[in-house]
Amino acid sequence: MTLLLTGLALFLGVHSLSIVAPGMRDALAARLGEGPWRGLYSLLALVGFVLIVMGFGEARAAPVVLYVPPAWLRYVAIALMLPVFPMLLAAFLPGQIRTTLKHPLLAATKTWAFAHLLANGTLADVVLFGALLAWAIADRIALKRRPSRPVPSLPAGRFNDAIAIVAGLALYGLFLAGLHRMLIGVSPLG
Repeated sequence: MTLLLTGLALFLGVHSLSIVAPGMRDALAARLGEGPWRGLYSLLALVGFVLIVMGFGEARAAPVVLYVPPAWLRYVAIALMLPVFPMLLAAFLPGQIRTTLKHPLLAATKTWAFAHLLANGTLADVVLFGALLAWAIADRIALKRRPSRPVPSLPAGRFNDAIAIVAGLALYGLFLAGLHRMLIGVSPLG
């Protein structure tokens, strides 16, 4: 559990700098330069992510069960996951989805984390998905209070929403068909 907690602290810590100290983030970027700042940010986030993956795998090897969700919640989670990949892709494909949701990546993160909390009840699940859900909610609230920065994305196009939906649903289908089992070790379908 220590690796998981350390990874979450590092990953969410670097991602929370704009939430808790936007002036510090801007000062660091100005002092280091935008390129080196992004490199350092990416390196810290990647190290945090790797620690999360390793820590989650380690914690799953000796699970501590907090609650056992009813089996039908698995199907609720599967349904909730349906828009997650299209929202994820819409974050980088400017279109009506992105305009409507304002921050589709955060919407995808919140939906993903909530769905996983419904279907999983171990301590590691609650720590991982609960932390990411809380972070995404806090970041969305903070975004209302600070100026937004440009998000790297592809050019606007009239087919971007269709691309996000079709490619997102195809990606979700791949996860259901076996990619989730291959990457995570568990099939969402049981």
